[in-house]
Amino acid sequence: MELEGVVWAFSLTLLAGLATGVGSILAFFTSNTNTKFLSWALGFSAGVMIYVSMVEIFVKAQDSLVGELGETSGSWLTVIGFFAGMILIALIDKFIPKQGNPHELKKVEDMNKNPNGDESLLKMGTFTALAIGIHNFPEGIATFTAALQDPSLGVAIAVAIAIHNIPEGIAVSVPIYFSTGDKKKAFKLSFLSGLAEPIGAIAAFLFLMPFLSEVLFGMIFAAVAGIMVFISLDELLPAAKKYDEAHTSIYGLITGMAVMALSLLLFI
Repeated sequence: MELEGVVWAFSLTLLAGLATGVGSILAFFTSNTNTKFLSWALGFSAGVMIYVSMVEIFVKAQDSLVGELGETSGSWLTVIGFFAGMILIALIDKFIPKQGNPHELKKVEDMNKNPNGDESLLKMGTFTALAIGIHNFPEGIATFTAALQDPSLGVAIAVAIAIHNIPEGIAVSVPIYFSTGDKKKAFKLSFLSGLAEPIGAIAAFLFLMPFLSEVLFGMIFAAVAGIMVFISLDELLPAAKKYDEAHTSIYGLITGMAVMALSLLLFI
């Protein structure tokens, strides 16, 4: 394993995670939420993640497992790994407290309301930061392992995850600022929630990479595909539809798939 590849994979994961801070900054320096663009961008992100998961990541996982274990066992294990990834992220969702649900959408306009010191809002914002951090941990593993295996694939995944981290940053910043009036505190918690992604990358490097074999790689990649599809269907598309204007999210979805398909063809 080359050091340069590890540094590149970690850098992509770090940048994707810190996009939560970008969301926080946007909340401070813009007066209105561009719902049309946000809907398109979230749809685009979902399109990239769904297409690359099913067409590229799942196939690479299956190739590795079939090559090592044979057609029947390899195919079964790929499907098991795929749904195991879905179950993992679904369990994370299930055990996150409702007041910290990162799917709760916030708008930039809410930042312009006068802070009122509401302790319940501070608690909600803190729980949201924690919930997003928990969500971001497996996303960090996904980005890191994908970038390590295929740098161009890692870029696509990192961009898609970064886009969907932006509204999550807003979701942390709005309630914390509204309860405290402290922009620094709102930004800090938003920023910290994104650090869970590079922490996930470090965990993958320390605990998975030393034991990496074709079988383990195949299982990880299958699970990564499942995680990304679940996030797209459960998180990105519902959020995009809430911001939606006249099928904008679907146009973004199709564009994301088309861009991902074109980029994969160009690297054949």
